[in-house]
Amino acid sequence: MISRLSIALTLLSSVTALAAGVVTTDKGPVSGTASADSKIHIFKGIPYAAPPVGDLRWKAPQQAASWNTTLQATEFGPRCMQGPIYSDMIFRDKGPSENCLHLNVWTPAASANAHLPVMVWIYGGGFAAGATSEPRQDGENLAHKGVIVVSMNYRLGIFGFFTHPDLAKESGHNSTGNYGLMDQAAALEWVKKNIAAFGGDPEKVTIFGESAGSMSVSALMASPLSKDLFRSAIGESGSLLGGLQKAPTLQETEAANVKFAKEDLGTDSLQELRAKPAEELMQAVMKNRRGGRFSATVDGYFLPESVRDIFAGGRQAHVPLLAGWNTDEGSYHTVFGKEKPSLELYYAWMAKRFGDDAKAALAVYPAADDAATKRTAGDLAGDQFIAFSTWRWIEMHLATGQSKVFRYHFEDPTPLEPGETESRGAYHSSDISFVFKTQRKDLAWRAGDKKLSDQMATYWSNFAKTGDPNGPGSVPDLPKWPAYSVEDNYQVMHLNVPPHAAPTGNRARYQFLETWSAKQ
Repeated sequence: MISRLSIALTLLSSVTALAAGVVTTDKGPVSGTASADSKIHIFKGIPYAAPPVGDLRWKAPQQAASWNTTLQATEFGPRCMQGPIYSDMIFRDKGPSENCLHLNVWTPAASANAHLPVMVWIYGGGFAAGATSEPRQDGENLAHKGVIVVSMNYRLGIFGFFTHPDLAKESGHNSTGNYGLMDQAAALEWVKKNIAAFGGDPEKVTIFGESAGSMSVSALMASPLSKDLFRSAIGESGSLLGGLQKAPTLQETEAANVKFAKEDLGTDSLQELRAKPAEELMQAVMKNRRGGRFSATVDGYFLPESVRDIFAGGRQAHVPLLAGWNTDEGSYHTVFGKEKPSLELYYAWMAKRFGDDAKAALAVYPAADDAATKRTAGDLAGDQFIAFSTWRWIEMHLATGQSKVFRYHFEDPTPLEPGETESRGAYHSSDISFVFKTQRKDLAWRAGDKKLSDQMATYWSNFAKTGDPNGPGSVPDLPKWPAYSVEDNYQVMHLNVPPHAAPTGNRARYQFLETWSAKQ
């Protein structure tokens, strides 16, 4: 147990040390670098937990070892084990490793007395890929908004979400899986212990993430192990409150994973599985393209119930929530494949998908002609993929969370990339570079795109500072963002050029999907 005197002495030494780029954490001193303008202190690759290797593979994160000499926190730590799944992911680390539980800090504080709000970022990638070293989620530009940005690597795929009945027996609480989510909670514990030394306020922590990172935010809000470690939450495209498909039970994932271990790895013995090189496990996963099977589950410990049930019962963190999704989360190709969009194909697909409810589905996803099916099919694909689960999260927290909710819809399309002939619009994940102000310099951005990015970074950082994206008082050139509420006709902030608030116009779609999914 760290004494109050020890913490006070650490903070006292950090008051002057931070200005020199050195901070003393509970495990030892770290030395970072500075941004080009010298306004942001940057610390990369700080261990927040012990390497999860050997006997610690598939166990909850353990305390990191202490160090005596100053740790040079100048490079991103290795990304967690993963295959080449997403072509748009570019990394600046030295490669994948099982020893990957490191985090990064970008702080504009001049001393430990700054007491700045903290934004803890959780990357996406389907719980199978991703890392903090991606350029589009670099925290430097966002930190210029007067917030400290923290990002952590967390275990993925078979290393982060493998379930096995023998793991449950040895756990001490009869649970298995969700090690990646426990990593995130451990990083939040690290923030609580250490962020004051970097000029942050441990009582002013906001968690935010995109896709699987957004799903993680919903889980962290629900878990009794983490829900008291932050005071506000932001979700960008995704939640674990359930979409249109029923999630497998823990027993079903255990059975599937035991079968996978026997057939693809030659053993279901934990001792033998832990002795196998990480690369061998990764190769087996990628060979059979089974990476998607390893994901968050109701493990009975980190998640004692489903996230949906926890929110329905009002047992989640009662904190302000800002959440939404993008216009083009899905593609019309989900419906038409390689065929040319047409009413005939659209009606046939809807009949197959919704059966006796196809008429009701067509009423909320209408198409007047062949050309219209392209947009409507894209809307439906995006709703099925991720928008509906995000909507359900927003609605449930509005009903039971006892806190303000702010909803957005990101609509600004990304310019064509070299070789592209058709715009992907405001596609899944395209909002990330707007929040972090990291748009690629090789694309032909339109007038107003940079301004929208700055406005979004201001909304997000304002929310971290006050629990309200509008910030204190009126902010010049920042349109008012009303809270999402029944009384105000469900106002949504449309993030486009320029951003504007308006009542939601597609509520009937999600109400239909809610009713239809309950029958499945």
